[in-house]
Amino acid sequence: MYRVDIRPQAEKDMQRLPPRIVRQLQEKIDLLAENPRPHDSKRVVTLPGLLRVASGEYRIIYEVDDPTRTVTVKRIRHRREAYR
Repeated sequence: MYRVDIRPQAEKDMQRLPPRIVRQLQEKIDLLAENPRPHDSKRVVTLPGLLRVASGEYRIIYEVDDPTRTVTVKRIRHRREAYR
């Protein structure tokens, strides 16, 4: 089991979203604690060292630190803005 750390910027990103979307994103983030590299995760080419996982129209951009068993959620963005 990994520990999930949500950065302040990701918290702000979630606060701007409707409650239904936030619940959907939170479920996906909770699953990252069990498996930080699910089958639908991909590397972010424009942001080296980061992974992303889709949740509907939104992308959860995160980093995995295996030695400390930590998943750090950096950003939560709409798919058209996620990689800028």
